[in-house]
Amino acid sequence: MEFQIKFEINEKIYLRNPESSEVGKLMVKKAIDLIYELGFEHFTFKKLSLEINSTEATIYRYFENKHRLLLYILNWYWCYMEFLVTFKLENITDKKERLKIIVHLLTHELSESVNQLDYNKKLLNQIVIAESSKVYLVKDVAEINKNEVFKPYKDLCAKIAEVISDYNPHYMYPRSLSTTLIETSHHQQYFSVNLPKLTDASARSNSEFTSQFIEDLLLKVLG
Repeated sequence: MEFQIKFEINEKIYLRNPESSEVGKLMVKKAIDLIYELGFEHFTFKKLSLEINSTEATIYRYFENKHRLLLYILNWYWCYMEFLVTFKLENITDKKERLKIIVHLLTHELSESVNQLDYNKKLLNQIVIAESSKVYLVKDVAEINKNEVFKPYKDLCAKIAEVISDYNPHYMYPRSLSTTLIETSHHQQYFSVNLPKLTDASARSNSEFTSQFIEDLLLKVLG
C-alpha cells in the first residue's frame, strides 16, 4: 500500500510552507526532478516556474533562494532516512545485523514511489549523493546553523551513533564515525560512477562496491 509521508520541516528554511498549498507541493516535486536532470548549478527558479506553469514571483513567495529550496529538500530526505532507520531496526536485536541494515540503507537507491503526489525518492537519493554538501560547505554555515536547519541530519547521525555505541560501547568516536559513514557512502557512490579511478570499484561489482567497502570499514574500525 502506498502512502504519502509528511514531516515537519524547520519553518526557518522557507517563507511559506510548501505543504500548505497544491502549487507548493508541486513546486518541491518538480524541483527534485529538475535538480536531478540539470544539476543544482543550472537549476533556476525561472526554469522551475515553467515546469509548474507559474511565475518566478510565486516561487519566491515560498523560498528566498534556490539554496533554501535545496535545504528544504535535503531536510525532508534526512527526516525520511531517520524514519527508515527506525522502522528497519524495529524488532532487530542482533547488533551486527543492525549495523548492516544501516549500511544497506546508506548505500542503496531508495525505491521510487508510485504515488504521483509523493516525491521521487530515487531521484532524491541521487541529488543527495551529488549535491548535499552544497548546503553546508558555504561561508555562512555558522549563521545558517543558528536556526537549527541541519537538525534532521544531526538526528540521523545521532541515531546511527547510538547503534554504533550499542555494538561497541568502548568506541570513543561514534558521532564522528556516523557522519564519516554517511559522507563516505555519498563520495564512493559518486566516484564509482563518475570518477572510478578514485575507487576500487570494478565494472562487475560497481553496484555493490560501496556497500561492501563501508561495511568492511565499519566492522574493522569497531573490532
